[in-house]
Amino acid sequence: MTGVNKVILIGNVGRDPEIVSFEQIKKATFSLATSEVHKSKDGSKVEETEWHNIVMWDKSAEIAEKYIRKGTK
Repeated sequence: MTGVNKVILIGNVGRDPEIVSFEQIKKATFSLATSEVHKSKDGSKVEETEWHNIVMWDKSAEIAEKYIRKGTK
């Protein structure tokens, strides 16, 4: 039996989606930056940013092409 993993990432889009069209399907790829703020050992705030490579297919890729732009949440 195959399990399903679900992840919710909330961040800022790093670049406009790159769209590739195949015969009957589209693929969208873009980067997403997520940030986390925590306190260091000396008590100062530290913000760490992690970049994620996102790949969307089919209808999701069409939505990405239409609505997702660099800098949006």
